[in-house]
Amino acid sequence: MRDPGNSRKERINYDDIIDDHILTAIDTPLRKDAFKLDDELKIEMIEKNFKEIMHILGLDLNDESLKDTPKRVAKMYVQEIFSGLNPDNKPQPTLFENKFKFNEMLVEKNITIYSYCEHHFVPIIGKAHIAYFPKNNVIGLSKLNRIAQYYAKRPQVQERLTVQIANELKEILQTDDIAVIIDADHLCVASRGVNDVNSSTITSSYHGKFLNDEIRKEFISHVRNT
Repeated sequence: MRDPGNSRKERINYDDIIDDHILTAIDTPLRKDAFKLDDELKIEMIEKNFKEIMHILGLDLNDESLKDTPKRVAKMYVQEIFSGLNPDNKPQPTLFENKFKFNEMLVEKNITIYSYCEHHFVPIIGKAHIAYFPKNNVIGLSKLNRIAQYYAKRPQVQERLTVQIANELKEILQTDDIAVIIDADHLCVASRGVNDVNSSTITSSYHGKFLNDEIRKEFISHVRNT
């Protein structure tokens, strides 16, 4: 009789896992020595390796338009689109005492999300909508944007991104009453594979009061009322 555990492994199609964007972990997969190298050395190493990729593709690196591309890509990776990997770049929250005792839902919607699919390193572009019920403190509105964008600036899976934003806000605001919705287009779906340019992906993370149907519906109505 075949062992059911082994049978299970044999049936797994790992290409399907990648194309279907299956969430494998809440934390971004990082090696323990991820920050052993400083940014300048990372840029230097990425430049060297990206130059090799371009060479393998048959591109002429002596061309005026291409010769500086490896350096530009390396700086972009480290200092811009993947800067959210480095905890030193994590935004410092600005909290204010809730002097007015405001205890109704606060919603920040249409936060621009520009991330990269960790399976193919192509863009994920969309909007994040965040809501919470204040307790003792409220957070500066721009910090909601910055927190969302910090977690977006790394190779991501949309489900993980949604949960990471929610968990970060729960910790900062010391409340479970947090909700996050992300509606995004995946260029790995639009530009390769199935080549579907019309579909989008919606993910959500509801906690505390937002587990209540009526409160959740109120949040969704705010999001839809653009």
